[in-house]
Amino acid sequence: MDIRINGVRIAASPSIFQPTILDLDNAETTVRTSNGVLNRDRVAVKRQIQVEWPPIPMPKISALLKQMSGVTFQLYYPDPMAGTYVTKSMYVGDRTAPMAFEKNGVVWWEGLKCTLTET
Repeated sequence: MDIRINGVRIAASPSIFQPTILDLDNAETTVRTSNGVLNRDRVAVKRQIQVEWPPIPMPKISALLKQMSGVTFQLYYPDPMAGTYVTKSMYVGDRTAPMAFEKNGVVWWEGLKCTLTET
């Protein structure tokens, strides 16, 4: 799978890459009537992607986290709704990565997880 941030292939391949297609509704004008009918005012369709990596060594996790360090960045990825690769402006939420082990002087990190959300 070809995944790129700002045109550069990501530093490590994820083990989980799970896009979610989000409908964003206008909170003021989307309402249910007294008989339960929804009057929906959808204002946008966005993507949110859950990503997780297998154990990766310190140099790769560092490079990967630096790739996602901007306030926003361009993510190139396969989109299930578009049926092709697309580029979208994204930002990253919290990033968690418990340390797994040290081997031959290299620290490996287990299960880096993050959520990428379209701007």
